[in-house]
Amino acid sequence: MELDLASLRTWIGRTAEAQDIVTPRLVAEYAATLAPTLAKVPDGEAPLALHWCLSSSISPTGALGADGHAAKGEFLPPVPLPRRMWAGGTLTTHGPLRVGDTVRRLSVIADIVVKEGRTGPLCFVSVDHEYATARGVALSERHDIVYRGATDAATKPPPPAEPRDADLTWSVEATPTLLFRYSAMTFNGHRIHYDQPYATGVEGYAGLVVHGPMQASLMFNLAAELGGAVPAGFRYRGLSPLISGQRFQVRAVRKPDGGIRCWTENADGRICMEAEAV
Repeated sequence: MELDLASLRTWIGRTAEAQDIVTPRLVAEYAATLAPTLAKVPDGEAPLALHWCLSSSISPTGALGADGHAAKGEFLPPVPLPRRMWAGGTLTTHGPLRVGDTVRRLSVIADIVVKEGRTGPLCFVSVDHEYATARGVALSERHDIVYRGATDAATKPPPPAEPRDADLTWSVEATPTLLFRYSAMTFNGHRIHYDQPYATGVEGYAGLVVHGPMQASLMFNLAAELGGAVPAGFRYRGLSPLISGQRFQVRAVRKPDGGIRCWTENADGRICMEAEAV
């Protein structure tokens, strides 16, 4: 498929603002969904990585695409590729979010790049987010989204990685209920997370797909627990879809330079997402 990169890149610089509140109910839902795989935080502070549950896109049902996402061409560019997934990103922590905070998010389309993958073109859209409270900027993030062709999800996955030693491991049961509750918290309508016939029959996955931000949230919390402090910097990227119906591992190991390497690992030992925290 030919992509008009010049036309897509005219979207660079577009901005959007959203506002949300760190409510006690959201905090309770987040803790109930992901506990006990959350790092300890001081009383009154929001659990780590809760920001990915704030300012969700709230589009009318009639404005959704066939995949359950908000239709492209509003804030995100109208990339003519049907599959949209988290690719990775970089998160910088400046301060905590607290229960009761009003959080303003400013988003800017920072870059659009087209690459050739094994089965066709890939379009990467990078979005910069800034989360601010009355006290100032709390978090800044570069979020990379990848758009793929219709057959990419069904390509043969890479072989399992060699076993890695870990200093700390959390084990999580990837049940459909877990995925549903996270989708509900984030108002995420992407059907690959809850519609089994769609995920397998249309997008070609082996089952329901565990959310990228959920995996990143677990790794961020694990890094904080192992390191004894909230990571100041956190870089993550997806490698392979993590499919529900299995117990997966969230692992972390200390690096000689003081950083922490994290990854999620499926039941076959395959690395699905990896990250580095400082």
